[in-house]
Amino acid sequence: MKESKLFTPVTLGPLTLRNRTIRSAAFESMCPGNKPSAQLLDYHRSVAAGGVGMTTVAYAAVTRSGLSFDRQLWMRPDIIPALRTLTDAVHAEGAAASIQLGHCGNMSHRSICGCTPVGASTGFNLYSPTFVRGLRADELPAMARAYGEAVRLSREAGFDAVEIHAGHGYLISQFLSPYTNHRKDEYGGSLANRMRFMNMVMDKVMQAAGQDMAVLVKMNMRDGFRGGMELDECLEVARTLEHSGAHALVLSGGFVSKAPMYVMRGEMPIRTMTHYMTTWWLKYGVRLVGKYMIPTVPFKEAYFLDDAKIFRREIRLPLVYVGGLVARKAIDDVLDQGFEAVQMGRALLNDPAFVNHLRESGPEARCDCRHSNYCIARMYSIDMACHQHLKEELPPSLKREIAKIEQRQACHE
Repeated sequence: MKESKLFTPVTLGPLTLRNRTIRSAAFESMCPGNKPSAQLLDYHRSVAAGGVGMTTVAYAAVTRSGLSFDRQLWMRPDIIPALRTLTDAVHAEGAAASIQLGHCGNMSHRSICGCTPVGASTGFNLYSPTFVRGLRADELPAMARAYGEAVRLSREAGFDAVEIHAGHGYLISQFLSPYTNHRKDEYGGSLANRMRFMNMVMDKVMQAAGQDMAVLVKMNMRDGFRGGMELDECLEVARTLEHSGAHALVLSGGFVSKAPMYVMRGEMPIRTMTHYMTTWWLKYGVRLVGKYMIPTVPFKEAYFLDDAKIFRREIRLPLVYVGGLVARKAIDDVLDQGFEAVQMGRALLNDPAFVNHLRESGPEARCDCRHSNYCIARMYSIDMACHQHLKEELPPSLKREIAKIEQRQACHE
């Protein structure tokens, strides 16, 4: 039997992990007041104790204007001591700690980000919904410096790595994609122009990271809809990031504002999603049109692997695979295809000790995630959680919705 690479060390730039598993930057929604909570610490400590090589704290905004949610981290000096407590706890369990840094761009509201949301271009974001102001060219250097400052704060907080979010339709992705970038200046038009802001950010990030922090970049392999970026342009983005000095790429896809289930796969439980919303007009609006705005994209294991293998052939940089890994056989297959590491999100929410269970149970190990996406539906309003491990009793209507989705998913499999 071929020996598995799963529990062998892997080196990403200056950082060596004890094994090839990384907790992906799946948004926890555990930061009320935009600062770390005891719940956030306890969750990441449990994943570290569960055997993961590195855990990633999700989606920290580099400026207040970059906030999508009121339960999202905002990187600033006064939260650094609490983040240091978190990284110390993760290190005590033998794992490395990473933090994802990004800016949501047009995916916000004035009530959350304190200003008219900004993006690559002026317009109206139907999916928020909100008017958006395009960033002026003279504002971009300061925004790039904010990414660099967030990296500096991450080092101060004890993180071993940062993951720069350049995918999923957030700010860097909004500059890259022709769907959201309609600029007529030197930051719009050709792909070379659309990459200028990303390059400016990466210059500041690599300066701040120095020689002792690993820099990963999450990027799209496709935007996931007609009119967005396709594989050829995304490959050129990957080559550019390789030249920028990034230590690894995390290969993903999709746009949260246009093709959210291309990112996450499966069916969105709309009744569950609206159950936790507090804004009445949004609650009823989403219940009315949610199925049309968030179309289902069937889940299958390792759903990004076909595209990722093309990147593996073209890119020499270490590549981290993410997307639909819930079983040992698929994880081993991905690593055998030449990927340096794997990221998992929902599997580690369902079972924070999943990595230890992969080791103990061998080739047949599989987590008990049933792909109802309950965890995602509630994360926009309260903390991300698996419905199988709730302390509270769910209303009958939500139970019925979850059961129907799980039944449809089981039939699809």
